[in-house]
Amino acid sequence: MTAAGAVRPGWFGPYGGRYVPETLIPALEELEQAWAEARLDQGFLSAVAEDLRDFGGRPTPLSFAERLTRNFGGADIWLKREDLLHTGAHKLNNTVGQVRLALRMGKSRIIAETGAGQHGVATAATCARFGLSCEVFMGAEDVRRQSPNVQRMRLFGATIRTVESGSRTLKDAMNEAIRAWVTHVRDTFYVIGSVAGPHPYPTLVRELQRIIGEEARAQCLERFGALPDAVVACVGGGSNAMGAFTAFLPDASVRLVAVEAGGDGLATGKHGASLTAGSFGVLHGSASSVLQTADGQVAEAHSVSAGLDYPGVGPELAHLRDIGRLDVRTATDTEALEAFQELCRLEGILPALETSHALARARDVARELGAGKRVLVNLSGRGDKDLGHALAEIARRRPEAVT
Repeated sequence: MTAAGAVRPGWFGPYGGRYVPETLIPALEELEQAWAEARLDQGFLSAVAEDLRDFGGRPTPLSFAERLTRNFGGADIWLKREDLLHTGAHKLNNTVGQVRLALRMGKSRIIAETGAGQHGVATAATCARFGLSCEVFMGAEDVRRQSPNVQRMRLFGATIRTVESGSRTLKDAMNEAIRAWVTHVRDTFYVIGSVAGPHPYPTLVRELQRIIGEEARAQCLERFGALPDAVVACVGGGSNAMGAFTAFLPDASVRLVAVEAGGDGLATGKHGASLTAGSFGVLHGSASSVLQTADGQVAEAHSVSAGLDYPGVGPELAHLRDIGRLDVRTATDTEALEAFQELCRLEGILPALETSHALARARDVARELGAGKRVLVNLSGRGDKDLGHALAEIARRRPEAVT
């Protein structure tokens, strides 16, 4: 499918492109050509599909959240259960495809960046399966608050490169990963985890993640004979959102709701709401909507969720916002933590803190639409990784809430 609004390859309106050192241009051109050939190769596509079925556990189910629906008091809530994919999140959809592509290109070393750790875990697990060397760049702050995922990556044989610069989070991990790629272009494949970065990554990652929405669309038609009235997904860089939204882009009747990290509140400046409060800028190789200071420096993002703690967003999402296709909202740290607990208690499902932002705003969307309508929430990951951090944050806010 042609990307929404893309006139030139790699561009979405004014967003996208390749803003990288000259050293990386041949590597990006090589990757673009390899992907153009692979996506037309039925053998490659079949191998990826088999990996996702036999290793990943696809298709993931569509679950009706009956008690959550009653509690919200409005439209029916349906959950696309990407939390049940192997390694616990949607990230494996992308890593399987990219690592297969690396093998096709003859690359022997895999590097990746990670924030919440789910992309790092998925990359490490995929590399373990194929016997490839794997190095994961991760900010020191994220290493601290996502220690279960750090342990899993190491068990899968990955080397963790702890990043101490800047805010010591995802932005800084991506900076270091790009630097490492520049110095080892010939044998290294950089598995980017989001629909960000220089062309062709935003398109490549979207195409590998679009299986989420394609499955969900077919499941909705099978289960209740209609499309959902709204699709809700959290947005950091945007891979799970584009994965869920892409199949519904042509359907004007389906509202696409992107929920960003409101952090401590937009007025405080401590948030990760790039679509809501960002401006045109360049970050990590592409032009998009970026959180910036008054003098044009990239601002520090904040979120209780490591996966949404990023000052930029994928360029296609910025374009979809501009043309009015996205309904962009935010959820604060406190609202996300409340939604985290609510899904646990009402449905017996432990969501990731990233997903909890989407759940927080799904309540509002359900009430706006009303009874008889349907809201599809992309449950992008499970919250085992967040448990210690989330309980500590809940206790800090309301000590009586943690037993």
